[in-house]
Amino acid sequence: MAVSAAVDDAALGDVRRRFRGELITPAHPGYDVHRRVWNGSIDRYPVLVARCADADDVTTAVRLADRTGLPVAVRGGGHSFPGASVVDGGIIIDLSLMKEIQVDPVARTARAQGGVLVGELDRATQPFGLGVTGGIVSHTGMAGLTLGGGLGWLMRTYGLTIDQLLSVDLVTADGRHLTVDAATEPELFWGLRGGGGNFGVATSFTYQLHAVGPTVMAGPVFWPISDAPQVLRFYRDWIAEAPDELMTLVVHRKAPPLPMVPPQLRGRLVVSVVACYVGSIEDAHRVLLPLKSHGRPLLDLCTPKPYVEHQAMFDASFPHGWWYYMRSCDVPELTDDIIELTVAHAARITSPRTAFPIWHLGGARARVADDATAFSGRSAGLTFNITGATETADGFDVERDWVRRFWADLEPYGTGAYVNFLMDEGPARVRQTYGAETLRRLCALKRSYDPANIFKFNQNIVPDEDARS
Repeated sequence: MAVSAAVDDAALGDVRRRFRGELITPAHPGYDVHRRVWNGSIDRYPVLVARCADADDVTTAVRLADRTGLPVAVRGGGHSFPGASVVDGGIIIDLSLMKEIQVDPVARTARAQGGVLVGELDRATQPFGLGVTGGIVSHTGMAGLTLGGGLGWLMRTYGLTIDQLLSVDLVTADGRHLTVDAATEPELFWGLRGGGGNFGVATSFTYQLHAVGPTVMAGPVFWPISDAPQVLRFYRDWIAEAPDELMTLVVHRKAPPLPMVPPQLRGRLVVSVVACYVGSIEDAHRVLLPLKSHGRPLLDLCTPKPYVEHQAMFDASFPHGWWYYMRSCDVPELTDDIIELTVAHAARITSPRTAFPIWHLGGARARVADDATAFSGRSAGLTFNITGATETADGFDVERDWVRRFWADLEPYGTGAYVNFLMDEGPARVRQTYGAETLRRLCALKRSYDPANIFKFNQNIVPDEDARS
Protein backbone atom coordinates (compact mmCIF):
# COMPACT_ATOMS: atom_id res chain seq x y z
CA MET A 1 0.00 0.00 0.00
CA ALA A 2 1.34 3.45 -0.91
CA VAL A 3 1.30 6.28 1.62
CA SER A 4 -0.88 8.99 0.12
CA ALA A 5 0.03 11.82 2.54
CA ALA A 6 3.40 13.30 3.39
CA VAL A 7 4.93 15.72 5.86
CA ASP A 8 5.78 19.08 4.32
CA ASP A 9 9.53 19.15 3.56
CA ALA A 10 10.03 22.55 5.17
CA ALA A 11 8.21 21.51 8.34
CA LEU A 12 10.17 18.26 8.53
CA GLY A 13 13.47 20.04 7.95
CA ASP A 14 12.75 22.33 10.88
CA VAL A 15 11.97 19.30 13.04
CA ARG A 16 15.18 17.50 12.02
CA ARG A 17 17.30 20.41 13.26
CA ARG A 18 15.99 20.13 16.81
CA PHE A 19 14.99 16.44 17.10
CA ARG A 20 17.35 14.25 19.16
CA GLY A 21 15.68 10.94 18.33
CA GLU A 22 15.06 9.31 14.97
CA LEU A 23 12.58 10.31 12.25
CA ILE A 24 11.35 7.41 10.12
CA THR A 25 9.61 8.22 6.81
CA PRO A 26 8.33 5.73 4.21
CA ALA A 27 11.67 6.04 2.38
CA HIS A 28 13.62 4.85 5.44
CA PRO A 29 14.88 1.22 5.23
CA GLY A 30 13.45 0.54 8.69
CA TYR A 31 10.00 1.93 7.94
CA ASP A 32 8.21 -1.44 7.76
CA VAL A 33 9.73 -2.51 11.07
CA HIS A 34 8.82 0.68 12.92
CA ARG A 35 5.25 0.96 11.64
CA ARG A 36 4.39 -2.53 12.91
CA VAL A 37 2.68 -3.12 16.24
CA TRP A 38 2.13 -6.17 18.40
CA ASN A 39 -1.20 -7.17 16.82
CA GLY A 40 -0.27 -8.50 13.39
CA SER A 41 -3.80 -8.01 12.06
CA ILE A 42 -3.18 -4.24 12.16
CA ASP A 43 -1.52 -3.04 8.94
CA ARG A 44 -1.34 0.76 8.77
CA TYR A 45 0.92 3.23 7.01
CA PRO A 46 1.92 6.42 8.84
CA VAL A 47 3.73 9.23 7.05
CA LEU A 48 6.19 9.62 9.91
CA VAL A 49 7.37 7.65 12.92
CA ALA A 50 8.92 10.12 15.38
CA ARG A 51 11.08 8.00 17.68
CA CYS A 52 11.46 10.42 20.57
CA ALA A 53 14.58 10.54 22.72
CA ASP A 54 13.07 12.74 25.44
CA ALA A 55 10.10 14.89 26.41
CA ASP A 56 11.36 17.80 24.28
CA ASP A 57 11.19 15.52 21.23
CA VAL A 58 7.61 14.68 22.18
CA THR A 59 6.76 18.39 22.27
CA THR A 60 8.37 18.86 18.86
CA ALA A 61 6.32 15.99 17.41
CA VAL A 62 3.08 17.27 18.95
CA ARG A 63 3.66 20.73 17.50
CA LEU A 64 4.47 19.25 14.10
CA ALA A 65 1.15 17.43 14.12
CA ASP A 66 -0.62 20.65 15.10
CA ARG A 67 1.01 22.60 12.25
CA THR A 68 0.38 19.97 9.60
CA GLY A 69 -3.07 18.85 10.75
CA LEU A 70 -1.99 15.22 10.44
CA PRO A 71 -3.57 12.66 12.79
CA VAL A 72 -1.50 11.45 15.74
CA ALA A 73 -1.06 8.08 17.39
CA VAL A 74 1.07 7.53 20.49
CA ARG A 75 3.04 4.33 21.01
CA GLY A 76 4.61 3.17 24.25
CA GLY A 77 4.84 -0.63 23.98
CA GLY A 78 2.58 -0.92 20.92
CA HIS A 79 0.32 -3.46 22.65
CA SER A 80 -3.00 -1.70 22.06
CA PHE A 81 -5.44 -4.47 21.11
CA PRO A 82 -7.17 -2.47 18.34
CA GLY A 83 -3.88 -0.98 17.11
CA ALA A 84 -4.43 2.54 18.46
CA SER A 85 -0.65 3.09 18.49
CA VAL A 86 -0.40 3.35 14.68
CA VAL A 87 -2.40 5.48 12.25
CA ASP A 88 -2.79 5.59 8.47
CA GLY A 89 -1.50 8.80 6.92
CA GLY A 90 -0.46 10.33 10.22
CA ILE A 91 2.34 10.67 12.75
CA ILE A 92 3.34 8.09 15.36
CA ILE A 93 4.82 9.64 18.48
CA ASP A 94 6.95 6.64 19.41
CA LEU A 95 8.33 6.49 22.96
CA SER A 96 10.17 3.18 22.56
CA LEU A 97 13.61 4.83 22.88
CA MET A 98 12.65 6.38 26.23
CA LYS A 99 13.75 3.59 28.56
CA GLU A 100 15.20 5.29 31.63
CA ILE A 101 14.28 3.70 34.98
CA GLN A 102 15.24 5.10 38.39
CA VAL A 103 14.58 2.96 41.48
CA ASP A 104 14.78 4.31 45.04
CA PRO A 105 14.76 1.19 47.25
CA VAL A 106 14.62 3.25 50.45
CA ALA A 107 11.57 5.30 49.47
CA ARG A 108 10.27 2.29 47.54
CA THR A 109 9.56 4.27 44.39
CA ALA A 110 10.39 3.86 40.71
CA ARG A 111 10.33 6.40 37.90
CA ALA A 112 9.92 4.87 34.44
CA GLN A 113 9.89 6.66 31.11
CA GLY A 114 7.08 6.14 28.60
CA GLY A 115 8.81 3.47 26.53
CA VAL A 116 9.52 1.10 29.42
CA LEU A 117 8.02 -2.38 29.17
CA VAL A 118 6.59 -4.42 32.03
CA GLY A 119 9.51 -6.85 32.09
CA GLU A 120 12.08 -4.06 32.01
CA LEU A 121 10.57 -2.42 35.08
CA ASP A 122 10.37 -5.78 36.86
CA ARG A 123 14.04 -6.47 36.17
CA ALA A 124 14.95 -3.10 37.67
CA THR A 125 12.84 -3.46 40.83
CA GLN A 126 13.13 -7.16 41.65
CA PRO A 127 16.79 -7.06 42.79
CA PHE A 128 15.38 -5.08 45.75
CA GLY A 129 12.46 -7.46 46.28
CA LEU A 130 10.05 -4.76 45.08
CA GLY A 131 7.45 -4.44 42.32
CA VAL A 132 4.35 -2.73 41.00
CA THR A 133 1.26 -4.28 39.39
CA GLY A 134 2.25 -4.85 35.78
CA GLY A 135 0.10 -6.99 33.52
CA ILE A 136 0.70 -10.64 32.61
CA VAL A 137 2.82 -10.30 29.44
CA SER A 138 6.26 -8.82 30.01
CA HIS A 139 6.57 -7.09 26.61
CA THR A 140 3.49 -4.95 27.32
CA GLY A 141 4.19 -1.21 27.62
CA MET A 142 3.83 0.23 31.12
CA ALA A 143 2.43 3.50 29.73
CA GLY A 144 -0.72 2.15 28.08
CA LEU A 145 -1.20 -0.40 30.85
CA THR A 146 -1.08 2.33 33.49
CA LEU A 147 -3.26 4.93 31.76
CA GLY A 148 -6.04 2.36 31.30
CA GLY A 149 -5.91 1.12 34.89
CA GLY A 150 -3.46 -1.75 35.03
CA LEU A 151 -4.56 -5.31 35.79
CA GLY A 152 -1.92 -7.82 36.85
CA TRP A 153 -0.79 -10.51 39.26
CA LEU A 154 -0.37 -8.05 42.15
CA MET A 155 -3.70 -6.24 41.89
CA ARG A 156 -5.58 -8.21 44.55
CA THR A 157 -2.71 -7.59 46.98
CA TYR A 158 -1.74 -3.99 46.16
CA GLY A 159 -4.41 -2.70 43.78
CA LEU A 160 -4.33 -1.70 40.14
CA THR A 161 -1.26 -0.06 38.64
CA ILE A 162 -3.00 3.32 38.97
CA ASP A 163 -3.48 2.71 42.68
CA GLN A 164 0.32 2.73 43.00
CA LEU A 165 0.84 5.73 40.71
CA LEU A 166 2.34 8.80 42.39
CA SER A 167 2.80 11.18 39.47
CA VAL A 168 2.87 11.49 35.67
CA ASP A 169 4.99 13.75 33.47
CA LEU A 170 2.76 14.85 30.61
CA VAL A 171 3.14 16.75 27.34
CA THR A 172 -0.21 18.35 26.55
CA ALA A 173 -1.82 19.04 23.18
CA ASP A 174 -0.44 22.59 23.21
CA GLY A 175 3.10 21.38 23.94
CA ARG A 176 3.26 22.22 27.64
CA HIS A 177 5.19 20.02 30.08
CA LEU A 178 3.24 19.21 33.25
CA THR A 179 4.04 17.12 36.29
CA VAL A 180 0.68 15.81 37.42
CA ASP A 181 -0.02 14.43 40.88
CA ALA A 182 -2.69 14.53 43.55
CA ALA A 183 -1.47 17.87 44.92
CA THR A 184 -0.68 19.90 41.79
CA GLU A 185 -3.35 18.80 39.29
CA PRO A 186 -5.81 16.65 41.27
CA GLU A 187 -8.58 16.49 38.66
CA LEU A 188 -6.22 15.71 35.79
CA PHE A 189 -4.47 13.14 37.97
CA TRP A 190 -7.89 11.57 38.59
CA GLY A 191 -8.51 11.40 34.83
CA LEU A 192 -5.11 9.99 33.92
CA ARG A 193 -5.81 7.04 36.20
CA GLY A 194 -8.12 5.13 33.88
CA GLY A 195 -8.88 7.74 31.19
CA GLY A 196 -6.24 6.46 28.79
CA GLY A 197 -4.14 8.61 26.50
CA ASN A 198 -6.81 11.25 25.99
CA PHE A 199 -5.15 14.21 27.68
CA GLY A 200 -1.58 14.22 26.40
CA VAL A 201 1.54 12.13 25.97
CA ALA A 202 2.76 10.61 29.25
CA THR A 203 6.55 10.72 29.11
CA SER A 204 7.26 9.22 32.53
CA PHE A 205 5.52 7.69 35.55
CA THR A 206 6.46 7.49 39.21
CA TYR A 207 5.16 4.46 41.11
CA GLN A 208 5.00 3.39 44.72
CA LEU A 209 6.67 -0.01 45.01
CA HIS A 210 5.72 -2.90 47.30
CA ALA A 211 7.36 -6.05 48.60
CA VAL A 212 7.18 -8.80 45.97
CA GLY A 213 9.18 -12.00 45.75
CA PRO A 214 11.76 -12.32 44.40
CA THR A 215 10.36 -15.87 44.73
CA VAL A 216 6.64 -16.53 44.49
CA MET A 217 4.50 -19.66 44.35
CA ALA A 218 3.01 -19.50 40.87
CA GLY A 219 2.04 -21.32 37.70
CA PRO A 220 -0.75 -23.34 36.06
CA VAL A 221 -2.57 -26.54 36.96
CA PHE A 222 -4.18 -28.32 33.97
CA TRP A 223 -7.24 -30.56 33.62
CA PRO A 224 -8.86 -32.07 30.51
CA ILE A 225 -11.56 -29.92 28.91
CA SER A 226 -14.11 -32.59 29.86
CA ASP A 227 -13.51 -31.62 33.50
CA ALA A 228 -14.14 -27.91 32.84
CA PRO A 229 -17.67 -27.77 34.34
CA GLN A 230 -16.52 -29.30 37.62
CA VAL A 231 -13.30 -27.26 37.68
CA LEU A 232 -15.18 -24.00 37.18
CA ARG A 233 -17.71 -24.79 39.87
CA PHE A 234 -14.93 -25.73 42.29
CA TYR A 235 -13.03 -22.58 41.31
CA ARG A 236 -16.09 -20.39 41.96
CA ASP A 237 -16.39 -21.68 45.51
CA TRP A 238 -12.65 -21.71 46.18
CA ILE A 239 -11.94 -18.09 45.21
CA ALA A 240 -14.87 -16.86 47.33
CA GLU A 241 -12.60 -17.24 50.37
CA ALA A 242 -9.31 -16.37 48.65
CA PRO A 243 -6.89 -14.11 50.54
CA ASP A 244 -5.69 -10.90 48.89
CA GLU A 245 -2.26 -12.44 48.34
CA LEU A 246 -3.74 -14.87 45.80
CA MET A 247 -4.44 -13.87 42.20
CA THR A 248 -5.67 -16.41 39.62
CA LEU A 249 -6.69 -16.74 35.99
CA VAL A 250 -8.72 -19.49 34.36
CA VAL A 251 -7.48 -20.28 30.85
CA HIS A 252 -9.11 -22.51 28.24
CA ARG A 253 -6.96 -23.44 25.24
CA LYS A 254 -5.14 -26.21 23.43
CA ALA A 255 -2.10 -27.13 25.51
CA PRO A 256 0.86 -25.27 23.97
CA PRO A 257 3.98 -26.90 22.50
CA LEU A 258 6.28 -25.62 25.24
CA PRO A 259 9.17 -27.56 26.79
CA MET A 260 7.45 -27.95 30.16
CA VAL A 261 4.33 -29.50 28.55
CA PRO A 262 4.64 -33.25 27.87
CA PRO A 263 4.40 -34.16 24.15
CA GLN A 264 1.28 -36.28 24.68
CA LEU A 265 -0.56 -33.27 26.14
CA ARG A 266 0.35 -30.71 23.48
CA GLY A 267 -2.55 -29.69 21.25
CA ARG A 268 -5.14 -31.20 23.58
CA LEU A 269 -7.98 -28.95 24.75
CA VAL A 270 -7.50 -28.21 28.44
CA VAL A 271 -8.70 -25.93 31.19
CA SER A 272 -6.13 -24.51 33.58
CA VAL A 273 -6.06 -22.33 36.66
CA VAL A 274 -2.96 -20.15 36.79
CA ALA A 275 -2.10 -18.87 40.26
CA CYS A 276 0.30 -16.38 41.79
CA TYR A 277 0.62 -16.12 45.57
CA VAL A 278 2.34 -12.94 46.79
CA GLY A 279 3.29 -14.09 50.27
CA SER A 280 5.35 -16.73 52.01
CA ILE A 281 5.89 -20.02 50.22
CA GLU A 282 4.71 -21.85 53.36
CA ASP A 283 1.37 -20.01 53.30
CA ALA A 284 1.13 -20.52 49.54
CA HIS A 285 1.30 -24.31 49.90
CA ARG A 286 -1.60 -24.23 52.36
CA VAL A 287 -3.76 -21.85 50.29
CA LEU A 288 -3.12 -23.65 47.00
CA LEU A 289 -3.52 -27.22 48.26
CA PRO A 290 -7.28 -27.42 47.43
CA LEU A 291 -6.55 -26.31 43.85
CA LYS A 292 -3.65 -28.66 43.32
CA SER A 293 -5.55 -31.63 44.75
CA HIS A 294 -8.87 -31.05 42.99
CA GLY A 295 -9.88 -33.96 40.80
CA ARG A 296 -7.10 -35.52 38.73
CA PRO A 297 -4.94 -32.80 37.21
CA LEU A 298 -3.12 -33.64 33.98
CA LEU A 299 -0.17 -31.42 34.91
CA ASP A 300 0.81 -29.26 37.87
CA LEU A 301 3.34 -26.51 37.12
CA CYS A 302 2.48 -24.34 40.11
CA THR A 303 5.79 -24.20 41.98
CA PRO A 304 8.11 -21.69 43.68
CA LYS A 305 9.83 -19.59 41.01
CA PRO A 306 11.24 -16.10 40.46
CA TYR A 307 8.51 -13.48 40.06
CA VAL A 308 10.13 -12.21 36.84
CA GLU A 309 9.91 -15.73 35.40
CA HIS A 310 6.23 -15.98 36.22
CA GLN A 311 5.59 -12.52 34.75
CA ALA A 312 6.97 -13.77 31.44
CA MET A 313 5.14 -17.12 31.34
CA PHE A 314 2.53 -15.89 28.82
CA ASP A 315 5.05 -14.17 26.52
CA ALA A 316 5.32 -17.19 24.24
CA SER A 317 1.53 -17.44 23.99
CA PHE A 318 1.05 -13.80 22.92
CA PRO A 319 4.08 -12.91 20.78
CA HIS A 320 4.45 -9.94 18.46
CA GLY A 321 3.08 -10.42 14.96
CA TRP A 322 0.31 -12.95 15.50
CA TRP A 323 -3.19 -11.92 14.48
CA TYR A 324 -5.39 -11.16 17.51
CA TYR A 325 -9.03 -10.28 18.09
CA MET A 326 -10.53 -9.70 21.54
CA ARG A 327 -13.79 -8.84 23.22
CA SER A 328 -14.20 -8.29 26.94
CA CYS A 329 -16.91 -8.47 29.57
CA ASP A 330 -17.00 -8.05 33.36
CA VAL A 331 -19.33 -10.32 35.33
CA PRO A 332 -20.26 -10.36 39.04
CA GLU A 333 -19.65 -14.10 39.48
CA LEU A 334 -19.46 -17.44 37.69
CA THR A 335 -23.10 -18.45 37.68
CA ASP A 336 -24.15 -21.87 36.41
CA ASP A 337 -25.38 -20.26 33.18
CA ILE A 338 -22.05 -18.50 32.60
CA ILE A 339 -20.15 -21.69 33.32
CA GLU A 340 -22.32 -23.59 30.84
CA LEU A 341 -21.82 -21.14 28.00
CA THR A 342 -18.10 -20.78 28.76
CA VAL A 343 -17.54 -24.51 28.51
CA ALA A 344 -19.62 -24.75 25.34
CA HIS A 345 -17.62 -22.04 23.56
CA ALA A 346 -14.27 -23.29 24.88
CA ALA A 347 -14.99 -26.67 23.31
CA ARG A 348 -15.25 -24.93 19.92
CA ILE A 349 -11.72 -23.52 19.95
CA THR A 350 -9.95 -24.54 16.74
CA SER A 351 -6.74 -22.50 16.66
CA PRO A 352 -3.79 -23.79 18.73
CA ARG A 353 -2.95 -20.09 19.33
CA THR A 354 -6.28 -19.06 20.90
CA ALA A 355 -6.18 -18.80 24.70
CA PHE A 356 -8.70 -16.76 26.65
CA PRO A 357 -8.20 -15.81 30.30
CA ILE A 358 -10.89 -15.21 32.90
CA TRP A 359 -9.42 -12.81 35.47
CA HIS A 360 -10.06 -13.15 39.20
CA LEU A 361 -10.75 -9.62 40.49
CA GLY A 362 -11.69 -8.28 43.95
CA GLY A 363 -9.19 -7.84 46.75
CA ALA A 364 -7.39 -4.52 47.12
CA ARG A 365 -8.52 -3.24 43.70
CA ALA A 366 -12.15 -3.42 44.88
CA ARG A 367 -11.55 -1.46 48.10
CA VAL A 368 -10.77 1.80 46.29
CA ALA A 369 -13.79 4.10 45.95
CA ASP A 370 -15.43 4.13 42.52
CA ASP A 371 -14.97 7.87 42.16
CA ALA A 372 -11.35 7.97 43.39
CA THR A 373 -10.05 7.41 39.85
CA ALA A 374 -11.47 7.38 36.33
CA PHE A 375 -11.22 3.59 36.25
CA SER A 376 -14.60 1.87 36.20
CA GLY A 377 -15.60 -1.61 37.31
CA ARG A 378 -14.09 -1.79 40.79
CA SER A 379 -16.88 -4.06 42.05
CA ALA A 380 -16.73 -6.62 39.23
CA GLY A 381 -16.01 -10.18 40.31
CA LEU A 382 -14.29 -11.44 37.16
CA THR A 383 -13.47 -10.21 33.69
CA PHE A 384 -13.48 -12.29 30.52
CA ASN A 385 -10.80 -11.41 27.97
CA ILE A 386 -12.06 -13.52 25.06
CA THR A 387 -9.12 -13.76 22.69
CA GLY A 388 -8.87 -15.44 19.31
CA ALA A 389 -5.44 -15.75 17.71
CA THR A 390 -3.75 -17.18 14.63
CA GLU A 391 -0.17 -16.91 13.43
CA THR A 392 -1.21 -15.35 10.11
CA ALA A 393 -4.38 -14.36 8.27
CA ASP A 394 -5.12 -18.06 7.69
CA GLY A 395 -8.02 -19.03 9.94
CA PHE A 396 -8.30 -15.58 11.49
CA ASP A 397 -11.87 -14.98 10.33
CA VAL A 398 -12.95 -18.22 11.99
CA GLU A 399 -11.39 -17.24 15.33
CA ARG A 400 -12.81 -13.72 15.14
CA ASP A 401 -16.31 -15.10 14.53
CA TRP A 402 -15.85 -17.46 17.47
CA VAL A 403 -14.94 -14.51 19.71
CA ARG A 404 -17.95 -12.50 18.56
CA ARG A 405 -20.40 -15.35 19.14
CA PHE A 406 -18.96 -16.08 22.58
CA TRP A 407 -19.14 -12.40 23.56
CA ALA A 408 -22.70 -12.05 22.25
CA ASP A 409 -23.81 -14.93 24.50
CA LEU A 410 -21.92 -13.57 27.52
CA GLU A 411 -22.78 -9.88 27.16
CA PRO A 412 -26.30 -10.12 28.69
CA TYR A 413 -24.63 -11.16 31.96
CA GLY A 414 -22.06 -8.35 31.78
CA THR A 415 -21.70 -5.29 33.99
CA GLY A 416 -19.09 -3.41 31.96
CA ALA A 417 -15.59 -3.89 30.58
CA TYR A 418 -11.95 -3.01 31.20
CA VAL A 419 -11.05 -0.13 28.88
CA ASN A 420 -7.68 -1.67 27.92
CA PHE A 421 -9.51 -4.77 26.67
CA LEU A 422 -11.80 -2.88 24.28
CA MET A 423 -11.38 -3.16 20.54
CA ASP A 424 -12.52 -0.41 18.15
CA GLU A 425 -16.13 -0.71 19.36
CA GLY A 426 -17.38 2.86 18.98
CA PRO A 427 -18.44 5.69 21.31
CA ALA A 428 -21.44 3.86 22.77
CA ARG A 429 -19.17 1.18 24.18
CA VAL A 430 -16.85 3.82 25.65
CA ARG A 431 -19.84 5.49 27.30
CA GLN A 432 -21.00 2.16 28.68
CA THR A 433 -17.55 1.38 30.03
CA TYR A 434 -17.12 4.63 31.95
CA GLY A 435 -20.68 5.43 32.96
CA ALA A 436 -22.37 8.82 32.86
CA GLU A 437 -20.76 10.60 35.82
CA THR A 438 -17.19 9.49 35.07
CA LEU A 439 -17.69 10.38 31.41
CA ARG A 440 -18.91 13.84 32.38
CA ARG A 441 -15.73 14.53 34.34
CA LEU A 442 -13.52 13.07 31.60
CA CYS A 443 -15.19 15.23 28.94
CA ALA A 444 -14.61 18.34 31.06
CA LEU A 445 -10.92 17.45 31.29
CA LYS A 446 -10.80 16.82 27.54
CA ARG A 447 -12.22 20.28 26.86
CA SER A 448 -9.52 21.78 29.11
CA TYR A 449 -6.47 19.87 27.90
CA ASP A 450 -7.28 18.69 24.36
CA PRO A 451 -10.29 20.62 23.04
CA ALA A 452 -9.38 19.90 19.39
CA ASN A 453 -9.18 16.15 20.17
CA ILE A 454 -5.66 15.78 18.81
CA PHE A 455 -5.26 12.64 20.91
CA LYS A 456 -8.18 10.67 19.52
CA PHE A 457 -6.59 7.35 18.47
CA ASN A 458 -7.52 5.60 21.71
CA GLN A 459 -10.74 4.77 23.51
CA ASN A 460 -11.67 8.31 22.76
CA ILE A 461 -13.20 10.84 25.10
CA VAL A 462 -14.85 13.29 22.71
CA PRO A 463 -14.82 16.81 24.23
CA ASP A 464 -18.59 17.32 23.94
CA GLU A 465 -19.64 13.69 24.26
CA ASP A 466 -21.34 14.28 27.61
CA ALA A 467 -23.56 16.94 26.04
CA ARG A 468 -24.43 14.60 23.18
CA SER A 469 -25.29 11.81 25.61
